[in-house]
Amino acid sequence: MLDESLLDTPDALAGADRFGLLRGVAESGARVRTAARSAAESGIPELTPDGRPRTVLVAGPGPAAAGVADLLRALSGGSCPVSLIPPTGVAPLPGALRWTLPGWAGPLDLLLLAGPDAADPGLAELVEQAYRRGCAVVAVTPAGGPLSDAVIQARGLAVPLATTAYDAEFDVEGAPPAAPGTLWSILIPLLSLTDRIGLISASPDDLGKLADRLDEIAERCGPAIPTYTNPGKALAAHLADALPLIWTEGTVAPAVGRHFATELAGLAGRPALPAELPEALTTHRTLLTGALAADADPDDFFRDRVEQPTANRLHARVVLLRDQEPGPLSATRAARALAEERDTPLSELEPGTGSDLEKAAELLAIADFGAVYLALAGTE
Repeated sequence: MLDESLLDTPDALAGADRFGLLRGVAESGARVRTAARSAAESGIPELTPDGRPRTVLVAGPGPAAAGVADLLRALSGGSCPVSLIPPTGVAPLPGALRWTLPGWAGPLDLLLLAGPDAADPGLAELVEQAYRRGCAVVAVTPAGGPLSDAVIQARGLAVPLATTAYDAEFDVEGAPPAAPGTLWSILIPLLSLTDRIGLISASPDDLGKLADRLDEIAERCGPAIPTYTNPGKALAAHLADALPLIWTEGTVAPAVGRHFATELAGLAGRPALPAELPEALTTHRTLLTGALAADADPDDFFRDRVEQPTANRLHARVVLLRDQEPGPLSATRAARALAEERDTPLSELEPGTGSDLEKAAELLAIADFGAVYLALAGTE
C-alpha cells in the first residue's frame, strides 16, 4: 500500500529516506558532469583508436553492469554488437563472482568493466584473461584499487569512478542493491569512450545537454513539487497496489523499461514485468483477464485465501514507455485499445524532443524518481 499523504510532505519524505535515495536521483546531473570530467582527465579525448571493435563486452557485479550493456546496445543502433558477460558464483558477494570471456573473444574485441568494488578479484581475473587473449580493456573503478592496478598492468585504461559523499550511506546493512546514480557514474565515461571510437554520438556538448536534462527533471520531480504536477510522484501513486506491466516502444525505451523493472524490485520491492510492443500485446494479454486483472473478482475460486487480505492484492497496470510520438507503424493505439477493452488502467511516459541520449536520460530519471517515491511512501 502507498501512503499518498507522505508524498506531499517533504519533511516526512526526508525522514523516511534513510539511504539518501532522493538525493541520489536528484544529483544525477551533477554526477554526470563529475564523471565526464573524470573521463577527460583520464585521457579518453586523446585516444587514437584504430577502427571499431568487432564486439563490445561488458562485465561487472550488480544491476549497473546490465543497465550499461543494455543502454550501450540501444544507443549504438546496431553499429557494433554489445554483449553482457553474466557472472557465475555461489553468492552475489564481492569475491564470490567470476566472469569468463567467450571462447571467440580476442584482439578485435573491447572489454568494458563496471567495477564499483575496487578490490573485486573476479574482475581482476577477467582482466588477466583479456590480457592473454589480446582484448583491449577499459574499466570504470575507484582509483588506486587492485582492479585499477590490474587494468593498468594489462595496458588498459582505468577511469576513476565518480562518487559523492552520500554513496557511503549505501555501504551499510539493509541498503538497496545499488545507489541511484551509480549507473551514470559508470555509463558516462564509457559513453565518452564509445564516442571516441565512433560507436555512439556522445560528445562533451552532448553530455552537457544530458546533465542539463537531468537537472530539469530533478526540478520537476523534487519532493517539494506536489503530486499532481510531479511526474515521479504521479508515477508512484499510479503504481500503488499495482503489478506494473511495462510496455515499451522505440529505440531506447526498451532498455529504460528493463532498468525500471530492476529499480522497482531493488528499491521498492515491487515486482514488474517489462515487454516490448507489439509482442507485449500477446505475452501479457492473459494477465489482463486473469486473477491479476483490474476487475478480478476477489472471491475468485483460485485466489489464495491463506492470510491474503483482498486489499493487499496487486492488480495489473500498464506503464507505456515510448521515446517518440506514435507513427503509422506504432503499436501504441493497439495497446491503448487492449487496455481499455480489459478495463486496465494505463499510464504513458514520453520524453520531450532531443537526441536519443537525452530522451533516455529523461525516461530514466522519471522512472528512478517513481521507484524511489514508491519505496519511501510504501507501507506494510
